[in-house]
Amino acid sequence: MHEVAASVGISLMEAAAMNDVPGIEGDCGGFCACGTCHCYVDESDAAILPDMHELERATLDFAYDVTERSRLACQIPITEQMDGIRVRLPARQY
Repeated sequence: MHEVAASVGISLMEAAAMNDVPGIEGDCGGFCACGTCHCYVDESDAAILPDMHELERATLDFAYDVTERSRLACQIPITEQMDGIRVRLPARQY
């Protein structure tokens, strides 16, 4: 488990990269084009996140081991309400 502090407004992917969290690659730099920041969000935390848009859904089609809890970390901006959120990573990104 990795506990990180992150500034409001950056993405989960950026927070993970800044804190050297292994397993988040973010090859496209956060442009929702590669799926290498695939993560799983706990059901209890899903309600505080923005809705998934169609591009994110389409990009997840290329991710490994997608579930109903899958999201792309680059598409989730950090908010104050996210303090304590738990995010899990797949066994691999592709």
